[in-house]
Amino acid sequence: MTVTGVAWGSVMKWMRERDLLIAQTMAFVQSVTGQKPEADVFARADLPAVTPTRLPDVEAMLAEAILPPEAVRPVPAAPVPRPAARSEYQSEIQARVEKFRANQAKFSREREAYCSATMAKMQATLNRYPERRPK
Repeated sequence: MTVTGVAWGSVMKWMRERDLLIAQTMAFVQSVTGQKPEADVFARADLPAVTPTRLPDVEAMLAEAILPPEAVRPVPAAPVPRPAARSEYQSEIQARVEKFRANQAKFSREREAYCSATMAKMQATLNRYPERRPK
């Protein structure tokens, strides 16, 4: 069963990898301590006891992860819409370039006007206060 072209097996792969990591960690803990991890430390008295489950076979999971996935039927693609004529693309690109250039020219004019106004204010301030000459 597929959903939007993705096989369920690939969607649930992270769960398999998580289980594999947990199994490897538990096996490592057993090999280091020589005993099974103590689940009693984390047990809650208010919950009913759960029967322990068998740890997954790490080697089998690794072999399953290494094997190539079964051939997945390719999902037929939707018909590709016919591309627009070259002249339509060219005219759209030219219109965008012209709009961009017009915006850049407007920004340049605004920058120049701001700079001129700022320089005029500075010059007026300098003219208002004459320079002092040292004695």
